[in-house]
Amino acid sequence: MKYNCTVISVADINAARKFYEDLFGLEVFQDYGRNIAFTCGLALQQDFDWLVHLPKESILRKSNNVELCFEEQDFDSFLHKLKKYPNIECLGEVIEHSWGQRVIRFYDLDGHIIEVGENMKMVIKRFLASGMTIDEVSVKMDVSFEDLTKLQNS
Repeated sequence: MKYNCTVISVADINAARKFYEDLFGLEVFQDYGRNIAFTCGLALQQDFDWLVHLPKESILRKSNNVELCFEEQDFDSFLHKLKKYPNIECLGEVIEHSWGQRVIRFYDLDGHIIEVGENMKMVIKRFLASGMTIDEVSVKMDVSFEDLTKLQNS
């Protein structure tokens, strides 16, 4: 068996497509009108209730029980880009997790939680550039030296 994709419910397929293409740079793999699949494995579905044979009122907005996660090489530039979307509701400010990754969470147009985090390779580079040794980075990130090396070489 092979994992295929994640399908999320959207109210307006065209608005959602534009949002994901413009903000995240996603590329369309297949466009079936009310269903659009991106090359990354995310798919958008308008009329989700019809697709899954559930009552329309059972399709919840802001269910807060799943998030779509993205990593960004240039996190600071992404934050500037996000500011161009004044109607986006953020779930707080940028936070830095104990392992050093900076992230921001917000709702997309249809109330799905989106997390955009700093690319983990960039976190390692930032720590090394600050003068930390690879051993100190390993301790800070709570990751073995071997896993750090794998991540750096990926």
